[in-house]
Amino acid sequence: MERFNTAAYRAVIDEAQDSRHYTISEAATKLMQDTATAGYPHEVCGLLIGMVDEQHWQIERAVAIENINKERASDRFQLDPAAYQAVDRALRRSGQEIIGVFHSHPDCLARPSPTDLENAWDMFLYPIVSVCDGQVTDTAYWALNDASRQFCTITQSS
Repeated sequence: MERFNTAAYRAVIDEAQDSRHYTISEAATKLMQDTATAGYPHEVCGLLIGMVDEQHWQIERAVAIENINKERASDRFQLDPAAYQAVDRALRRSGQEIIGVFHSHPDCLARPSPTDLENAWDMFLYPIVSVCDGQVTDTAYWALNDASRQFCTITQSS
């Protein structure tokens, strides 16, 4: 976890307060955590389904997607593009859309990495599930700050 204290890792975080927020169903939270635990010690990934506007992500459900990065599965993920497209097609005319990507950090903090930043999309929410010794220890929600192109913490609506 020392790598999260390096300049490269600190540079991906914008410490400014962000006014955006999210709500999430219990089922989506459970799926993310169960998927992360089952996949340990490898990174797992999946999609968030729901609705989004400029200030709020409403996560109705999560869908686990295979991590096709087999060479570095312990510290990298790559969503299966065919599975992504299948979920996207299934959502057409449903009123819902893909609004984010979740993944796990085995034996690491729930903080984004430089690799996460390189692959991040605007307006997507990025939950990271920290799994240490096979147990979920934290889940943090991140999104890109449009001005700084860094990740900022997103808080849950009360």
